[in-house]
Amino acid sequence: MLEKIDDNDVAILKILQIDATRSLESIADEIGLSLNTCWRRVQRLESVGILQGRVALVDNEKIGLPLTVFVSVRTSDHSKAWADRFTQAVTNTPEIVEFYRLAGDVDYIMKIMVGNVSDYDRVYQSLIAQVKISDVSASFAMEKLKFTTELPLKKTPR
Repeated sequence: MLEKIDDNDVAILKILQIDATRSLESIADEIGLSLNTCWRRVQRLESVGILQGRVALVDNEKIGLPLTVFVSVRTSDHSKAWADRFTQAVTNTPEIVEFYRLAGDVDYIMKIMVGNVSDYDRVYQSLIAQVKISDVSASFAMEKLKFTTELPLKKTPR
């Protein structure tokens, strides 16, 4: 369900997407709201699930995970039992940081962060030991050209 947000909510969200460590007081001052009003708005954005958490972004290269691998998976088994097993295997694999079910030629796509190709192979071997997969294609990122966690925001009609 699309939640209603106005210009002030958008302003708060834009600030928090850039720097979630900002104090509510500084956010309120910047957008011209009282501290209490700003606090209530942030609380509402959290309670309706628009703000899902506040996290720190970690530089993958500086912690020894320089290799990003995008893995496409096709399967001939579309049963719920297979999908549940596959999802559980992926969920239990910390190197897999994103996982999507797709429409089209590819059934699933994963983003995997690892130290090197051998680490990727270990993840791959672990997955195929847990779940039968028909076709896997891995693409290794050569260069990160854009990375952002900021979503394009606009107010929603009331």
